[in-house]
Amino acid sequence: MSSQLTPPPALSAAATAALLVDTTPYLSCDECFERMDTHVEALLADPGDHDPAMEHHLAGCAACHEEADSLIALLTAD
Repeated sequence: MSSQLTPPPALSAAATAALLVDTTPYLSCDECFERMDTHVEALLADPGDHDPAMEHHLAGCAACHEEADSLIALLTAD
């Protein structure tokens, strides 16, 4: 009996880029969620506001990014 392993599908360019994002300074998901309200409110008040730790974490973490997008949508809904 011969067993053949099927290689996993190749990652998309976007998935590969997300895995390679430099998240320095490091921020955990728990820390991100603790700061989420303040970060989103600051962005809505001033789109030029920058929080490097939050920006890097959100660029590399789909779950936290989705939470931020949902909060922005909630706060900007008519």
